[in-house]
Amino acid sequence: MKTENVDFKLFLLLGMSAMLLLFVSLLFIFIFSQRKKLQYQKTLHDIQSKQQHQLVEAAVKSEETERHRIAEQLHDEVGALLSSSKLHFKTMKMDVNDDNSLSLFDKGNELLDESINKIRGISHDLHSHILEEFGLNDAIKHFAENIANSSLIRITTELDYSYVSNWPEKDVAIYRIVQELLNNIFKHSMAGKIHIFSTYQNYSLTIELVNDGKGLSQENFEKFRFTKDGLGLKNIQNRINLLKGTITFENIDNDYHTKIYIPSINEQAN
Repeated sequence: MKTENVDFKLFLLLGMSAMLLLFVSLLFIFIFSQRKKLQYQKTLHDIQSKQQHQLVEAAVKSEETERHRIAEQLHDEVGALLSSSKLHFKTMKMDVNDDNSLSLFDKGNELLDESINKIRGISHDLHSHILEEFGLNDAIKHFAENIANSSLIRITTELDYSYVSNWPEKDVAIYRIVQELLNNIFKHSMAGKIHIFSTYQNYSLTIELVNDGKGLSQENFEKFRFTKDGLGLKNIQNRINLLKGTITFENIDNDYHTKIYIPSINEQAN
């Protein structure tokens, strides 16, 4: 009887051990499968993020290529036609005694000059040749001076010339961001003054635009860039994402500050 009791206890112990072993095995299998699932989801997310990044990069490069094509056509074809028209215009025989005809001639000549200058300005803005030849700081300064000359807004710059880029593609993206932000300030801010300054430290570049008019809040930027009228803001965010940077909007002491921060911009190249 005693032997049977011991055998039963041993059998029960072995059964409990087997069940415990089975439970632990199932637990390990569950944990392993969950880890595999999470790893798969992370890999899938990384692939999707990489594909999205590549799509945005391709779209930005395509846009830049199209800008250059249009700039060249404007400069070489439309600009040449207008210049030719001006030469023909100058050879016209005018009756110096006809004040009305002279007035119309002078006005036509003035409009042709303005058209040629506008075409040249648009061509320069679309094409980043200044950026390619002189660098980001001079390109920003040149663009700021150009748009300031055609308005009552005063623009000052204080740019860090210790920044010398080894990544021209990044400079183009930063330049387009600044262009778009300045255009938005001109259109919507009703500002009288704009100050642009930059700092370059520990391979990271910060560019800040400060204006004394109206400006976007961070909340409005996040909201408007998803609307059909927010294409310019969406383009800004796409370029910021490509640069792995950040953009912030703040109202400080009644001035609107837009800060672009690009980390490790030259670190890999050094």
